[in-house]
Amino acid sequence: MDDKLKGYKGKAKELLKKNKIEVWDVLRVTTESGESEGILLPRNDYSAPDYIDIKLENNYNIGINAAKITNIEKIGRKEGQYKIPEKEFTQNKELPNITLLGTGGTVASRLDYTTGAVIPSFTPGELFSAVPELADVCNLETKIVFEILSENMKPEYWQQLAKKIEALANSGKDGVIISHGTDTMAYTSAALSFMLKDLSIPVVLVGSQRSSDRPSSDAAMNLINAATIASYDIAEVVLMMMGSSAHDYGLIHRGTLVRKMHSSVRHTFRTIDDIPLGMVRNGEVKMFSDKYRKRPKGSKPKTKALTNFEEKVALIYFYPGIENEHVDFYVDKGYKGIVLAGTGLGHVSTRIYDSIERAIQQGMTVLMTTQTLHGFVGMNVYSTGRELQSFGVIPGENLMPEVGYVKLGWVLGQTNDPEAIKELLLTNIAGELTKREVPLAFNYNIDDLLRRNKI
Repeated sequence: MDDKLKGYKGKAKELLKKNKIEVWDVLRVTTESGESEGILLPRNDYSAPDYIDIKLENNYNIGINAAKITNIEKIGRKEGQYKIPEKEFTQNKELPNITLLGTGGTVASRLDYTTGAVIPSFTPGELFSAVPELADVCNLETKIVFEILSENMKPEYWQQLAKKIEALANSGKDGVIISHGTDTMAYTSAALSFMLKDLSIPVVLVGSQRSSDRPSSDAAMNLINAATIASYDIAEVVLMMMGSSAHDYGLIHRGTLVRKMHSSVRHTFRTIDDIPLGMVRNGEVKMFSDKYRKRPKGSKPKTKALTNFEEKVALIYFYPGIENEHVDFYVDKGYKGIVLAGTGLGHVSTRIYDSIERAIQQGMTVLMTTQTLHGFVGMNVYSTGRELQSFGVIPGENLMPEVGYVKLGWVLGQTNDPEAIKELLLTNIAGELTKREVPLAFNYNIDDLLRRNKI
């Protein structure tokens, strides 16, 4: 019985056991407020005790406090089915061959009521059943690489993804899609941008803010747009997500210039210090710039995955009141590098100068970025910046803090020579550094971009 009441606790579980009721039974529940009929749903394992959850005939779910139930009876049974019916994904020799690598996240997933989480639906047949438009864009195969929450992503997984992409690119695949949770998707897009050398195909990261079982889900449109870009004439790591509150197009973001900017809206991703590479609307691609790597014509160079990565790198956000011990901790733990997210033009308190100087003297690389996101580090403007440079702090130009963290870890994985480290950090490897901020970048909207490019 306990397995059949998974998620139920306290008085609610006692009540259900007493009345020999199981999950998926259809119930008539009476309280002082009236009568309700519905299916007993599994509960989230982490929910508060003493409540039962039922799905009403109108498909709304309600929770009822067991202490307020005056009568409960079983009147039927209707077991829920999570399996999406599979349809054969038709193959078309005229369409590109795309592989989707699943890492977890909300895109191409549905709700699991037992855990309150989403579970993947990743076979080609399931995706075709859920999003049949994909068959008009490409021949799709799917592989689940990880099934993790995006907050559990780590450098080891970036390395595994890069190796798989290397193999796919060199085996003749026309493009790769990576489904990913949105919270750390920009970290992964940056890591793959640095790790994949001589990339000859598009690698498109895609996520969704709302699972596919919800009417407001952005999963289907994002997947279709991602497949469209994975078939396009581009050979970069990009991130593809909704572009506006109207949700009628998607934006193509360079993998090293993108950030999640809102915790819940569907058009959460923005390109920082530049404009997006382009957009997809109704299956049509419009590029806003020609400054992107295109697919090589003729024989393709072999893609190489340069996956060495130094994990002992810290990202420290400066805040008023920070003390030397916050830097000393990483020095004493043997870390190889620190990325500072300073204020304004790249400032931190003089209180922690001693620890920063000590870190550099012990061979650590210290890279300065700015918390403002938009704009550049300018460490020659004020004496504080010049003093930090005299210790050996490297100005990170307009690297976002998280991109600085990923780049420093990757650079330290390639070399331990101080001069080579500095040179690589200040070299534009994957479009992460821009010569100047595009005026539209701070506050662009789609009409500005269309007018700018006369589209």
